Amino acid sequence: MITLLSALFGVFSCSQAQKNSANVSDASSDSKPRQVDRSDTEWRQLLDAQEYYVLRQKGTERPFSSPLNDNKKQGVYVCAACKTPLFSSDTKFDSGTGWPSFYKPLNAKNIEEDTDRSMGMARTEVLCDVCGGHLGHVFDDGPKPTGLRYCLNGVALEFKPKK
Repeated sequence: MITLLSALFGVFSCSQAQKNSANVSDASSDSKPRQVDRSDTEWRQLLDAQEYYVLRQKGTERPFSSPLNDNKKQGVYVCAACKTPLFSSDTKFDSGTGWPSFYKPLNAKNIEEDTDRSMGMARTEVLCDVCGGHLGHVFDDGPKPTGLRYCLNGVALEFKPKK
């Protein structure tokens, strides 16, 4: 049931945000100083269209569309925009939602949380603290030991295998 609801919600949020792109905020427009601070033009040159849409415009990729969702290799997941290490494969789990999910960040200092009031509800948005890129959302229905589920867009991440 969660998978079906997540899939429907993900498709709705992605397509609705694309239809209302004028209403989608740009992560680069936030006022917090960032360690990696680029102009909108620079982000557009560095990121492909889907990465830009998710990371800079706070979009959502379709569920089950990222190969990282099924990735079982050992390594570290980094921000696709600035390459900051964010999550370890040791904390990744299969949530059944269609997005890569983790129960704990690699280093809490690299993650920022903010209230997202889009879609007519309040959710906790997860951003890269270094560049401000939108990663996804965190929910309190995850596994032990934290009880958290960081539900992230695979396009916002890159996987670096353990050497």
